[in-house]
Amino acid sequence: MKSKQNKNKGIVYSTDFGESSPRCGNPIDKCICGKKSLRPPYDSIVRIGRETKGRKGSGVCIITGLPLDDNDLKKLAKQLKQKCGTGGTIKSGTIEIQGDHRDILKKELVTLGYTVKLSGG
Repeated sequence: MKSKQNKNKGIVYSTDFGESSPRCGNPIDKCICGKKSLRPPYDSIVRIGRETKGRKGSGVCIITGLPLDDNDLKKLAKQLKQKCGTGGTIKSGTIEIQGDHRDILKKELVTLGYTVKLSGG
């Protein structure tokens, strides 16, 4: 590994990964400087939408706007998946539940005290 170093800023270029960011020191393609949080903003309304794009026709319910941290989000996702009897995942602060279960999800989230709106088709 050959590296160029700047006296004040550390590694500037490395043959292992190329250029590095002057602020965070990560490779340019993995730079986190100036990037905003991956989570969407919260407005105290939980939205449940249905999405099929990029899923070969299989629909999923997308739940956004939950003001929860990662651990609580995992617990809620598990509870919702069990209620619907299906699988799902968590991506970037949103919960994805396989299939079209919007009515069941809305009912469950309302009983948990959230303001819920159905969005999309």
